[in-house]
Amino acid sequence: MVSYKTLTMANTKMFNEVISFIRNDFNKPSEFIGLHEPLFVGNEKKYLCEAVDSTFVSSVGKFVDQFEESIRNYTGAKYAVATANGTSALHVALLLAGVKEGDLVITQPLSFIATCNAIKYCNAEPLFIDIDRETLSLSPEKLRSFLKKQTKSSNGILIHTPTGRRISACVPMHTFGFPAKIDALVAVCEEFRIPLVEDSAESLGTIYKNKHTGTFGLLGVYSFNGNKTITCGGGGVVVTDNENLAKLGKHLTTQAKKPHPWEFDHDHIGYNYRMPNINAALGCAQLEMLEKFIESKRALAERYRQFFINKDISFMTEGQNTRANYWLNVVLLKDRTARDKFLEETNAAKVMTRPVWKLMNKLEMFKNAPAEDLSDATFIEDRLVNIPSSPRLT
Repeated sequence: MVSYKTLTMANTKMFNEVISFIRNDFNKPSEFIGLHEPLFVGNEKKYLCEAVDSTFVSSVGKFVDQFEESIRNYTGAKYAVATANGTSALHVALLLAGVKEGDLVITQPLSFIATCNAIKYCNAEPLFIDIDRETLSLSPEKLRSFLKKQTKSSNGILIHTPTGRRISACVPMHTFGFPAKIDALVAVCEEFRIPLVEDSAESLGTIYKNKHTGTFGLLGVYSFNGNKTITCGGGGVVVTDNENLAKLGKHLTTQAKKPHPWEFDHDHIGYNYRMPNINAALGCAQLEMLEKFIESKRALAERYRQFFINKDISFMTEGQNTRANYWLNVVLLKDRTARDKFLEETNAAKVMTRPVWKLMNKLEMFKNAPAEDLSDATFIEDRLVNIPSSPRLT
């Protein structure tokens, strides 16, 4: 949970203490410290060589099937469809959830742009609801208040009263590996009959109330970009317990080609979204190490937590009933001025830090999208900084 402190002096001395702690604790006295570098200490080279030797390096091969099976076994989801990246996974998940051209899709403004891009790929538009400060994710209370005041049901379709447009899905994101109040969000969406798609791109391995993030909603997606907790180089996956949606998802991601030994016959607009076997080979090896990576990252977060006790910078820790993966560690400063000074000092010292993304509603592409009061997201935008979080650091 986040506690908010008053920063008495946003000065170089305090920031140098942070820099010195990171350098001394990681035993890196002078070299560059990245934000989140991948770690390859398992069977990565072995499996990659096996994929190359098999000649199956594209979207067909045993490692793709093995990767999907491993994801199912790890998360508890009944079905998994591996994709080329997390954005394509989210695009397909939204199509499977029934998002159509002209629809509105509820999401949060504090998110990586891929969330909103995937909505636009469906020719739909995001509708922004504020976050909770303690989770950095979509607020179930604000979502329910909005739905009660600004929507109506017409012939089983939920309509946004001010615009007359259909609301076809809700996409909360588990920000930086910290879970949203996902059970409460699911309850609200079920009350108003909205399909919920979890953007779990950053939260593989995060457990909330004894269940993996990504497995609460109708569909969930994970990302395996080079900076994620585990990586395939690139890659994503859609998970669901719905067999029909899983079958359709696999069909759509393979150009919607009907099975046949030689005929090319297609029955939908399909996508070249299937994960290549060579990426899946890397992913299978990384999955074998995932729990060790999370153990290392949680140990790193605990050292950060202890360091920031009684400091005038707040460090974010997991809430109750949570096992967070601590994908990226989070600190909060007094205001934007202090944030910017901290970013300047740390990066000048070759310790990579970065601010949270600019709010989606402030970007040119989404500035006219419907939005509620976003004061808590704005508060976080002005203060949040990510600090080095790689399992390499332990």
